[in-house]
Amino acid sequence: MFRDETTIEVVAGDGGDGIVSFRREKYVPRGGPDGGDGGDGGSVILRASPRINSLLAIGRSPRYRAGDGRGGGPRKRTGRSGDDLVLDVPVGTLVYDGRRGNLLRDLAESDATVCVARGGAHGRGNVRFATAVNQAPRKATTGKPGERRELRLELKLVADVGLVGLPNAGKSTFLSAVTAARAKAADYPFTTLVPLLGIADLGEGRTLCLADLPGLIEGAAEGAGLGHRFLRHVERCRALLQLVDVSPDADVEPEVAWRTVGAELETFSGELASRPRLLVAAKCESEEAEEAARGLEAASGLPVWRISSHTHAGLRELLEAAAAAI
Repeated sequence: MFRDETTIEVVAGDGGDGIVSFRREKYVPRGGPDGGDGGDGGSVILRASPRINSLLAIGRSPRYRAGDGRGGGPRKRTGRSGDDLVLDVPVGTLVYDGRRGNLLRDLAESDATVCVARGGAHGRGNVRFATAVNQAPRKATTGKPGERRELRLELKLVADVGLVGLPNAGKSTFLSAVTAARAKAADYPFTTLVPLLGIADLGEGRTLCLADLPGLIEGAAEGAGLGHRFLRHVERCRALLQLVDVSPDADVEPEVAWRTVGAELETFSGELASRPRLLVAAKCESEEAEEAARGLEAASGLPVWRISSHTHAGLRELLEAAAAAI
């Protein structure tokens, strides 16, 4: 399952207490204080991992706690520090303070980390308070409590190119044709329910990361359909491929499909709509489809790339154009 939002509580470990202790050994008449310090509490750290693509696992538990520090011991022994708790999240996770709402860190790079709750400081033993005028202090301090914080995690997929279009525009079939991803494709709307990533191999060590999003419908930016929930995933994309079904069986006229998706992108984010966008005539496999592609080209005033994911016609050229666009 895919999950791109969750709320958790993180609690750092408490610091260990210092102790009051005096050295008592035979033939040592002036042993003096020897109470040791406690250990520091463990911290909670979030780490961006490329091996995870969803917040599902971390969202299964509402609360995470790091280890507490141990108390100090006699003979000036320091207590053991609590273990840090490292939680792996997907690359592209935005970490917000759940109460204030401010962004703490954008974990947009692999292995990036952020300490979201710092462990409590250790308490001091009585050996720390010995002075020339107070050689037998009976004072020690307790450890400080660890930080406690509510977090809201939001995932924005990190991809080079985002695929947008109406339902049944051929996005999933295209992704399956150019990458190893196996997106669900069927002849009914909203077969793609969650975003899906795929890596296209362009040869000579070059790759292109593609993100397939659920189909957009009119009003998606205001909450209609499914696409509005996932439009934020294309905000990191440096270019967009807008696929338009030009086959004779298309449910919507190509010109209408082009305008509908463009309007939704503009409503959601003007900056997103201004990204480089390649207009693609999908399912262009007949003379009728070619005629529809020419009509789309005339209506939009833009170059239209003709492709067929079934015959692989035009796919290589489109990927090279997308790579050039970014």
